[in-house]
Amino acid sequence: MCKQILKYFGSLFTIILMVQCSSPEMPAPDRDTTKILFLHHSTGQLIWDGKPRGIDIVRNWFTKVHAVPEWFIDYNSKNGTKYYIEERAFPTDKPYGWKNYPFDYYNIWVKNAGPEPYLEQPTLEMLTPDFNVIIFKHCFPVGQIEEDTGNADINSEVRSIENYKLQYLALRDKLHEFPNTKFIVWTGAALVENKTTPEKAKRTKLFFDWVVNEWDQDNDNIYIWDFYQLETEGGYYLKNEYARNKGNSHPNKSFSGSVSPLFCNRIVDVIENEGTETTLSGRIK
Repeated sequence: MCKQILKYFGSLFTIILMVQCSSPEMPAPDRDTTKILFLHHSTGQLIWDGKPRGIDIVRNWFTKVHAVPEWFIDYNSKNGTKYYIEERAFPTDKPYGWKNYPFDYYNIWVKNAGPEPYLEQPTLEMLTPDFNVIIFKHCFPVGQIEEDTGNADINSEVRSIENYKLQYLALRDKLHEFPNTKFIVWTGAALVENKTTPEKAKRTKLFFDWVVNEWDQDNDNIYIWDFYQLETEGGYYLKNEYARNKGNSHPNKSFSGSVSPLFCNRIVDVIENEGTETTLSGRIK
């Protein structure tokens, strides 16, 4: 009996080693590599993880396989390209706070721009020399939008359309200062119906419609990945079948796995074709 147990665990250990050795790894970048940085919080992590190709339970159980870098490893292999992508939580919880709304990008990158970090968060002056493409997003509380007051304040953390617009316009001007870097902005992650109100949901749609149709300009270095459209399919809420559950606005594994390749499509199209060969959602035209 003991011999059988030892034999079993020995075989299992061998399988683990084989799986780990065969797991794809993103090669270290060199000076000819196109370097991509993805800044995100929890929803972004779910899309990054996605769902690895195929049904390889052993491999996925014992190794950390992430769909986005795996996609790029495969793309590089098939196309002879040298794309390197990495992810970071931004801003970090400490010391800045777990907030990545329009005010926070404005606060770190515009108001406190320069060669030194702000509350340990890198500015664009620090990031752009190292990355050819920078991607950033907001998590779903961005949709908790209050009614406008008529007194817009770019320095306010109040989530309102009037404040968001001022912060986004300042961000656009700032991003234009780095023409050699391409920026991809996610439209915001949506809330499930149970976690918002009809009024806030309508304001959210109005704001991101403005981002897509008015804020985004042709022939510049800023591009859109329309994550909000993918989550809502033209509605006001994260569809329940795409959510972790009706009370949780994080996308589920199935949805994350289905849109992860669209995210990758969009990135490559921005690099290679100025974003002309995919829709804003990342589907091939």
